Amino acid sequence: MKFLKHWAAASALVAASGAFAADTETTIFMAGDSTMSIKEIKDYPETGWGVPFAVFFADGIKVENRAMNGRSTRTFIEEGRWKGIMDELQADDYVIIQFGHNDESESKKDRYTTPAQYKANLARFINDVREAGAEPILMSPITRRYFDGDNKIKHTHPYAPLVREVAKQEKVEFIDMEVVTREYFQAMGDRDSALRFMHIAPGLHPNYPVGVRDDTHLNHMGAREVAQLVLAELRKREHPLTKHLRTPDPKHLALKY
Repeated sequence: MKFLKHWAAASALVAASGAFAADTETTIFMAGDSTMSIKEIKDYPETGWGVPFAVFFADGIKVENRAMNGRSTRTFIEEGRWKGIMDELQADDYVIIQFGHNDESESKKDRYTTPAQYKANLARFINDVREAGAEPILMSPITRRYFDGDNKIKHTHPYAPLVREVAKQEKVEFIDMEVVTREYFQAMGDRDSALRFMHIAPGLHPNYPVGVRDDTHLNHMGAREVAQLVLAELRKREHPLTKHLRTPDPKHLALKY
């Protein structure tokens, strides 16, 4: 009986310490669209950049990727997805906010958001996060991969300037991923950049038997490289999150590039 009492007390202590650890864990929430989201197996190798980004961090940093295919700022709110983040958000957490692909799709009435609504929704997201004592990180949408005759990637995001306006007005941490990714893929040229997007010839992959040529969505390699670009931008800013990256395996330190 004495042993059982000691065991119960020890178990309670472990449970309490576990609860404390959970309480002190920092969470990075990700709010966005298909270019960031977790995919179903039927859509592989399409990959949102939030997937590889989630493995960059050490214990104590949890990444909750709530991005969803086809969502705009408006539908993210209407479907209760934003409320879901706010219900769980704790002080000192982070929320990465990246929308635009679907907001600006005027032909798709189910998701289209007017420029004024788009800016208002982004401002709301930022202020909601701040009121919760957490930090918002705003991003412009990643580029679409459409080259013109001069081997330059076309500007295809009419809402990207609106994100910049909101970032300036709200004085929020901002990463201009539209510019970062456009310059990155443009430097590769048409052929090599296509290897990072959903370009699959017919008969190669069971998910795409007739092939696919998609210049909006990333594959595994493209998603990893965009996630690395995000991390590089955070490092440039000496952002606090960069102090919580994974500790590399010592054998990896002996490798060379």
